[in-house]
Amino acid sequence: MVKQFANFVIVVFGVLLLTFLLVHMVPGDPVEVMLGESAAPADRESLRAELGLSQPLYQQFGSYLSKLSQGDLGKSIHTQTPIIELIKQRYPATLKLTFLALIIGLLIGVPVGIYAALKNNQWQDWMVMLVSVRLSSMPAFWLGPMLMLVFAVWLGWFPVSGMESPTSIILPAVTLGIGLSAILSRMTRTSLLEVLHDDYIRTARAKGVSEYRVIIRHALRAALLPIITIVGLQMGSLLAGAVITETIFSWDGIGRLLVESIEKRDYPVTQACVLIIALSYVLVNRATDIAYRLADPRVRFAA
Repeated sequence: MVKQFANFVIVVFGVLLLTFLLVHMVPGDPVEVMLGESAAPADRESLRAELGLSQPLYQQFGSYLSKLSQGDLGKSIHTQTPIIELIKQRYPATLKLTFLALIIGLLIGVPVGIYAALKNNQWQDWMVMLVSVRLSSMPAFWLGPMLMLVFAVWLGWFPVSGMESPTSIILPAVTLGIGLSAILSRMTRTSLLEVLHDDYIRTARAKGVSEYRVIIRHALRAALLPIITIVGLQMGSLLAGAVITETIFSWDGIGRLLVESIEKRDYPVTQACVLIIALSYVLVNRATDIAYRLADPRVRFAA
């Protein structure tokens, strides 16, 4: 437990330090963005001192860590809104989008992977693998506009962008979920093929157990660990992909807030967004460890 907490602290500190350095290396001055290029030098220096940007970087970072240790994420440079309020407004939208994309990926990827494994080396198997490779190679910044063009502009089934309609989440969630489903289908197929010829599977079939129970209750359960690993890793990818997808579909989540803060050189908001995404990724990894133990008694007993 102590080791896990120490690793957690090291990861979070590394993320904070790297993010702080990177956002300050990005060309552009937030003071110039706020006041414009025609502002007087005295006004610029006054605002820079007021925002704490005139201090050396190590002092700015130390001040940031001090406030963060007290649970204070700071305020937005541009709006002076407490960042915690911005996170509360935007983070639930990202979670909703991410979890719906995960559900779409699971509902498509796992059944298709099972089907491909049962049709191993047949034309259905080759077709599934070909389609999954094609889908996994489609980046969100291409797939999103294509789905928008077909289903929103041409067919008119869904809104083009925004969050006004309950169906607005469908296209961005599908954009994220399609890539995940392609990866899950290949992993499910591979994992099942490794266990379908094991002795206990042959024994279950010899006892007259139905093929459905053999696949779902015995084979799939034994093949769950690699699938859980992929799901845990891809949750982080979904959060990262949400940055692009939310921007494309004007989805007001934390990903879009991150892009907006980078454009405005709003350093505190950028750092807070990256921190929240990093913490989410660490928590997902912890949840993956728990899922390991629930899925496989061998892991639980070893622990």
